[in-house]
Amino acid sequence: MGEINGGRLAARQLKASGIDTIFTVAAGPMVQVLIGAVEEGIKVVNCRHDLSAANAASAWGWVNKKPGVVVLGSGPGTTNGVTGLYVATDSAMPLVVFGGSVGTGSGGLGAFQETDQVRFAAPGSKWASRIGSIRQMPDMIHLALGKAISGRPGGVYLDFPGNIVSEMVDEDSIPLRTMLPQVSVPYPDPRAVEQIADMLANAEHPLVLIGKGAAWADAGEPLRRLVDRGIPFVASPMGRGTIPDDHDMSMAAARNNAIRGADAVLMVGAKFNWMFQQGMNLAKGVRIAQIDIEPEEMYSIADVEIGLFADCAVAVDQIDKALVSRTLRSASNDWVSQLQETVLKNSASLEEEMTSDSIPINHHRLVADVRDVVDRDAYVVEEGEVTMGIMRQLMPAFLARHRLGAGSTGCMGVGFPYAVGAKLANPDKQVVAVLGDYAFGSAAMEIETCARLGINVVVVISNNAGISAHTMQARFPADAPPVGAMIPADYEKMAEMVGAYSERVTDPAELQPALKRAFAANSVAIINVITDPDAGKGRRTPRTMYI
Repeated sequence: MGEINGGRLAARQLKASGIDTIFTVAAGPMVQVLIGAVEEGIKVVNCRHDLSAANAASAWGWVNKKPGVVVLGSGPGTTNGVTGLYVATDSAMPLVVFGGSVGTGSGGLGAFQETDQVRFAAPGSKWASRIGSIRQMPDMIHLALGKAISGRPGGVYLDFPGNIVSEMVDEDSIPLRTMLPQVSVPYPDPRAVEQIADMLANAEHPLVLIGKGAAWADAGEPLRRLVDRGIPFVASPMGRGTIPDDHDMSMAAARNNAIRGADAVLMVGAKFNWMFQQGMNLAKGVRIAQIDIEPEEMYSIADVEIGLFADCAVAVDQIDKALVSRTLRSASNDWVSQLQETVLKNSASLEEEMTSDSIPINHHRLVADVRDVVDRDAYVVEEGEVTMGIMRQLMPAFLARHRLGAGSTGCMGVGFPYAVGAKLANPDKQVVAVLGDYAFGSAAMEIETCARLGINVVVVISNNAGISAHTMQARFPADAPPVGAMIPADYEKMAEMVGAYSERVTDPAELQPALKRAFAANSVAIINVITDPDAGKGRRTPRTMYI
């Protein structure tokens, strides 16, 4: 009987739990976990910053519907990852952070990088704990992985004292946790189902709001059947694609009209947070029903009349079946046709910008050309205030969990790492990250990670040399230094330095050819697009802004 250390034991438990990829910034005392992972055949993705590693793990987990795992060093390594925990928990993405820490019995004695990492992590986590002995390790890992994925997904922190990571034990003396429970989903209360069906059937202007919880629950098919009855829908940014955006009932381009005009709203797997104006833009007297896996979400600034605690897919299926024998009152009015006219009008209003040949390149032209090149099943990542606002207008999504963005936290630096995680989760699919130049800079060195590991994402940079379309710089005095402005840097040279594919595009006629060459390059690629710095300068408009 041979001996193994705690790091190898942790890797074996991860493998037994179905985890085949982990993310990291290699550092002590967790190196033995990484060595163990390699020995167990787990792919180890060493990133260039701890937060980027955590974000990449979150995206990998979101796409795969598994816990994404990131292994971080002690002290600053783990505290860097705390933001990733907060973002994952707030965005309902499954993330487990393994943080190396000072050994048991050494606390308070001035050990290297000593800090109370569990207390640092707890406010941003669903659950945070510390391994007390090597015999606990499989159980604690099993708990951490389960808590990240159960109910509403989120971030989980598990502290690994350095002495336990290096401790040696007989390899067969500590059993692994190999039973993964098949957890049933919560079924809806039939009374609430009937109430919601009556509400939708009797409404003059019904509307369905779709969030990322519906995407997580794979509620697309029952939702499609529900809206096929003639009920329009609007999706949150990461809820997009749960029902394809080219569905007749999609009112993304008439979002404000739909939300303000509805007299009955069914919220499916989303929060009444700032993304839905906290419900404050809904009409006076609107009836609201909400489906969520967390009962506490029924209490918000919005006046929810019917709260249905249930799995989104099962609940929507039951509501759809309850409508079989009912006729929608809205079928006899022009609610849907009015919204569809608004969709056509709003889309037509952008046509000139989408086809603009202006130099510097129009932001809408850039997004429209990306839209026209990427595959229907591509994973699309967006980041940057102007970029996300225009992507929301023009870039459709057709499949659940194929659209990733900064989410409800608006965290900078998620875009490139999310693309890394999505590509590793589905290496045979196109992955494109459309990023503002400020957003790209927040995690730019992951270009080396991609080149080193063959992670062939395409990064499209909208380079307008500014922040928030220069609206930030415009608020400073005219003679102020460039606080909210930058230079139109040659970001494509970052790809050159690692032997990757790159182009700098200044002519809109070259956009689509450059994008096609990037996807065909069999390499990570950067397309640095010089976009109009004056678009939105000094003003904030719905046409240019995300928030």
